[in-house]
Amino acid sequence: MIDVILPALDEAEAIPVVLGAMPACYRAIVVDNGSIDATAAVAAAHGAIVISEPQRGFGAACAAGLAVADSEVVCFMDCDGSLDPRELDRVIAPLTAGESDLMLGSRDADPGAWPLHARLANRVLAFELRRRCGVGLTDIGPMRAARREALLGLGIRDRRFGWPLEMVLLAADAGWRIGEVAVSYHPRTGRSKVTGTARGTARAIGDMAKVLR
Repeated sequence: MIDVILPALDEAEAIPVVLGAMPACYRAIVVDNGSIDATAAVAAAHGAIVISEPQRGFGAACAAGLAVADSEVVCFMDCDGSLDPRELDRVIAPLTAGESDLMLGSRDADPGAWPLHARLANRVLAFELRRRCGVGLTDIGPMRAARREALLGLGIRDRRFGWPLEMVLLAADAGWRIGEVAVSYHPRTGRSKVTGTARGTARAIGDMAKVLR
């Protein structure tokens, strides 16, 4: 079984679809990050391991999930219905083949799934990674996979939206082989807490800017 860590904040509506599409060889770990809806109960009813992380922040939820995972390879993905867990095999294949140490899913977005302001911000971050580290990514994608022990060894400190970027920066500094494969990206279920609002986007950009500094 391969553990899939799914940070979740008020995703009760999306969870049945996400977990219903999870292939049998993956084990879902849903990290409830302070939801006020039935996220935890719905996830448990659909067979996920559910843990609670009261410290708000995407990175806090990811770190909590990583702490309880026990598979050699672990995956991360959003729990909002925008990503298809059936594409996880494509992301982990280079890892299991020994060709990569960290794999990210580069989003091939449906029309309207990825707001322009968020897409542009993402391209700027990818360009900055190429300039600073020589990492040829096109997307700081939310679907990703790596070996658990190696990830823990990176010592990622950010507990907000800078967590995914810090992972890549630390991995590059450690000499990891980093790659990406295309994955489909659909309109999320419900309103985004990040890219769907100007405040959420500004907060995410600010957190990532701190990591870059």
